[in-house]
Parts: sequence; structure tokens; C-alpha cells
Amino acid sequence: MENNRITVSICGEEYTFTAEESPAYMQKVAAMVDSKMSDILAGGRVSLTAAAVLAAVNIADELLKSQSSSENIRSQLKGYLDEANRAKAEASDLKREVFKLQQQLQKK
Repeated sequence: MENNRITVSICGEEYTFTAEESPAYMQKVAAMVDSKMSDILAGGRVSLTAAAVLAAVNIADELLKSQSSSENIRSQLKGYLDEANRAKAEASDLKREVFKLQQQLQKK
């Protein structure tokens, strides 16, 4: 995959990145960081460095919560799939039993 070079602005500072992701995606990432940092800077007297660290902590928190939520959903889906497979096997067993009973009735 080709590397894309993009310059973005975060809190008035220009940063140039090289990434495999599209420029539009990188703009979106930069906008998210810019928004988080701007919110922190607007909320109190903190340095740009402190705002960057706090933004990173907030984003890491969101990431970890999203990963945990995703894992819970995966676990639920696995449970549903296991349950569906058990129901499918049970339905198959019941169909065989019905077939056997039909065969027995036809012999009588």
C-alpha cells in the first residue's frame, strides 16, 4: 500500500504525517485530536503539552472502553451462534426422529 503524506493543523500548529491511510482519514484523526485539545485548552489554564497529554489520556480511555464493548459484543455473538448451532443440531435430531416415526407408521 502506498504511503500518503499529509499536513494537518492541530491547535494552530502544522504537523506533517506519512501514513498508509487516506488523507481524508488522517484529516479526520487530526480534527479529533484538535477538538479534544481545544476543549481542554478552553477549559482552563494548561500548557499545550499538558493539553496534548490530557487529550491522549481521554482518547486512550475512549479506545479502551470501545475495545471492552467490542469484546462484550463478540462474546454475546459467540453465545448466540453457539445457541443457534445447538438449536440447529436439535432440529436436525428431531427431523430424524420424525422421519423414523413416519417410517414406523408406514410399516404398520
